[in-house]
Amino acid sequence: MAVYEKARGEYPMNASVYRSTGIAVLGFMNRRNDLEAYTIEGAVDSAVVIHFFNAFCKTIAGPTVVVVDNASIHRSEAFQEELPKWEKEGLWVFYLPEYSPQLNRIEILWRFIKYEWIEFWAYTSFDHLVQYVEGVIRDFGDKYKINFE
Repeated sequence: MAVYEKARGEYPMNASVYRSTGIAVLGFMNRRNDLEAYTIEGAVDSAVVIHFFNAFCKTIAGPTVVVVDNASIHRSEAFQEELPKWEKEGLWVFYLPEYSPQLNRIEILWRFIKYEWIEFWAYTSFDHLVQYVEGVIRDFGDKYKINFE
């Protein structure tokens, strides 16, 4: 498999799941702070991840590499069965080496959300937390940025 240095026309995308009390965010992000994110209440399993990878495939405009960690949801039999279909649609999945989540840029985003950007009051209720996380996601790239240069 060739590893393309282009995703959405420029950089590889990174994918991961952010979890906080009762809320999960599955996201695809590149180093230009382009973010495609999906908020989920409840558990995230391979079926959920496959659903969102399928949705993401519909948004890509050319050859795209998605960088993922070795989480069981990315290594499941169901996920592996989808790889040939996604490759036909122009999406390749690249696995990071084991035990190296620090190499996945989107993990930096989750750390910023959790430790830098969410204010204390957001944790006072589940509704506040969902509202705040969705606000950060919505405003990411404008109000909230990460400099990868």
